[in-house]
Amino acid sequence: MLRTLVFPLLAAMAVMACAPQAPEEDLFSASGEVIAFGGGDAGPAAACMRCHGLSGEGDGGATPRLAGLDPGYLHRQLDDYANGRRDHALMRAIVRRLDGEARARVSAYYAGLDFKGTEMEDSENPEGAALYLRGDPSRGLRPCAQCHGVAGEGVGPGNPPLGRQPAAYLAGQLDAWRTGRRHNDPLGEMREISRRLSAAEIRAVSRYAAGLPGLRPRAVRAASPAAHRGDPRNDASAPHRRGSGS
Repeated sequence: MLRTLVFPLLAAMAVMACAPQAPEEDLFSASGEVIAFGGGDAGPAAACMRCHGLSGEGDGGATPRLAGLDPGYLHRQLDDYANGRRDHALMRAIVRRLDGEARARVSAYYAGLDFKGTEMEDSENPEGAALYLRGDPSRGLRPCAQCHGVAGEGVGPGNPPLGRQPAAYLAGQLDAWRTGRRHNDPLGEMREISRRLSAAEIRAVSRYAAGLPGLRPRAVRAASPAAHRGDPRNDASAPHRRGSGS
């Protein structure tokens, strides 16, 4: 009888030993925050916060802020570092150690960080303001505000906020577009725009954009809405005239 019980037990143990084991959770990429502070499979030396700051604020120089950006946009940039559409040796080495799930997690983490924009007036930069707000039709330059917002808040997930990004970073990206080191705009618009700007214009428009608050302007409520209802200009359902570059 003992033999009758032992053989089935041994057979069951053998089957269990051969069965695939459930993979243990990778503690180094368990969440976007862990990846941001620990680097995921790339290791602590490649942790995002080392360059992008403890709160995703950037370093004020060549490294951008990540806090509050669209998660899909961030994920696409990580993919483009990996596939070479954005040329950056360090970022490429880091991102290639992160799988798609890890990239999605860390992108969502930075997108969820609170970002409080503060405006820095740049009244001594009329050239940058003119290029950003009005462009230059004579050269086929559309206003930056058309895609990136009057306040630098970004228009849609594919056009990122520019406000409160470091001016050096913005200028560096325009130079990367112009020289072909970055080519991840599907329509080639940024490449064309950057090639029509002089080095001085790139510095000016980057400095202006960096000084914008980076948040969508808040609508100002009338003190007594009922007093304005008879004016069709205050009717949200009425057609609005679109200004230049809107």
